[in-house]
Amino acid sequence: MRVLTVNPGSSSLKLALVDDGVVERRVTLDRWDGTMSGSLNLAEWSDVDCAVVRFVHGGNRRWPVVLDRRVLDELSGLSRLAPLHQPSAVIAAEALMAEAYPVVACFDTSFHATMPNAARVYGLPAELTREHGLYRYGFHGLSCQYSLRRVAEIINVELTQPRLVIAHMGAGVSVTAVRDGSGVDTSMGFTPLEGAVMGTRSGSVDPGMLTYLLDTGVVRPEELNDLLYHRSGLAGMTGTSGDLRDVLAARRRGAREAELAVGVYTHRIRREIGAMAAALDRLDALVFTGGVATYNPGLVREIAAGLGVFDVRVVRELLAAAGDRVVSPLGALPRVFVITAREELELATQAEAAVAARCGVSS
Repeated sequence: MRVLTVNPGSSSLKLALVDDGVVERRVTLDRWDGTMSGSLNLAEWSDVDCAVVRFVHGGNRRWPVVLDRRVLDELSGLSRLAPLHQPSAVIAAEALMAEAYPVVACFDTSFHATMPNAARVYGLPAELTREHGLYRYGFHGLSCQYSLRRVAEIINVELTQPRLVIAHMGAGVSVTAVRDGSGVDTSMGFTPLEGAVMGTRSGSVDPGMLTYLLDTGVVRPEELNDLLYHRSGLAGMTGTSGDLRDVLAARRRGAREAELAVGVYTHRIRREIGAMAAALDRLDALVFTGGVATYNPGLVREIAAGLGVFDVRVVRELLAAAGDRVVSPLGALPRVFVITAREELELATQAEAAVAARCGVSS
């Protein structure tokens, strides 16, 4: 099956044509402005059997779905919870649904939908939680699912066997604990703001500090989303774009703000890795994935250097290599992997299964 995959990220737009699990064509728009205008020329991607769009937020949906207007409207209603991603995914899906082939939505939240309630529920009044769906949904699930598949392939075990901690490091950062093939805890929560410090997002901050800023008038309510999503994180700490390439360049020039920002960034990732390891009964492997992990081996080494309590070790020469690989010493446990994020392959796999299920065909 020939599948067009559309992946709107918070800082890039990725399109790929996947034919029976093989990528025939790939286009990436880096540092894009979050709109689809001029980005999706469907005439160039017409020879496909179906299309699939990555949606960051799917609510409580556990499976991909072939889109219709009702479902798309429901997904559009979740835009407030993922403002950097969801609107662009909706726009892309609307454009694709005008074509003759089926369009599938896959959800980053689905991988985490089976998390135990102890990991999903906030310490809020129960009636408020139930009435407004104030749960920890988690994100980057498609990346986690692909990383799990690759690790299982590399070490030749069943998907349900390895206990993993997966650190996805891109413009957004999340860390997930995986047991029995499913997510059991993750650093992101109700929105993609919770957890580690990110490119332009704050990560977790004391909610009492936010109420203080609002109560004292330092920040107006209508400014809060923009502050936390767009003007915080590495960008806010350094006065740069927040792209880690810019921050690392500033650190190399001796900028103290950049030095501190990278220190905060790596510290918070290590802290989330430690928290996720505590959600498992054992730690078989630590996986680094996402563009930051793939292209910044020195940064991965910095993070790993602070994880000696888990006996995490990496080899500089293996970090400098390429491809999906183990970067820890031979025989050392936990194994440490660097896996290239290939969400387009996971999207295509899930889309084929969704279309086959709708047509009543075994996948």
